[in-house]
Amino acid sequence: MQYEWADDDSDVPPGAVHLDLSAPIDGYMYVMYHGTTKESAEAILTSGFRQSAGGMLGPGVYLSRDLQNASRYPIDHPESDRAVIKVLVSVGIVIAINRQNHPHQKTWQDLGYDTAWVPPNCGMVRSGLVEDCVWDPNRIKIIKIIHPTPV
Repeated sequence: MQYEWADDDSDVPPGAVHLDLSAPIDGYMYVMYHGTTKESAEAILTSGFRQSAGGMLGPGVYLSRDLQNASRYPIDHPESDRAVIKVLVSVGIVIAINRQNHPHQKTWQDLGYDTAWVPPNCGMVRSGLVEDCVWDPNRIKIIKIIHPTPV
């Protein structure tokens, strides 16, 4: 079965914007997405986000700017049991991690940055897509959960 992922852009909070492929601007609020399982989405809705133990950019909450990209996660899970959480992120101070083995790839949080941004096609993400990692889950406000629609 095939699924469609759709979002209604009318529920973007005042003062927030969708972010394209450009670098996020310090202090701005952006709409982003987090792909997960339906069960985990409900748990996050109840208890909030928690930092991952690690990852390409170290601990934090990994987000995508693109609903279709977020809908691919978790990759090893059936699409019918996935959900995407639409969030509002106050990015704070942002650092670009633009290459593998960047000197601050996993230590940016220790230097006072709030969000790490991986630019497109820089060799960090196999798909060539943008990645964002937010250190403090309190910078993230849940807007809603998006579920796939069978087509």
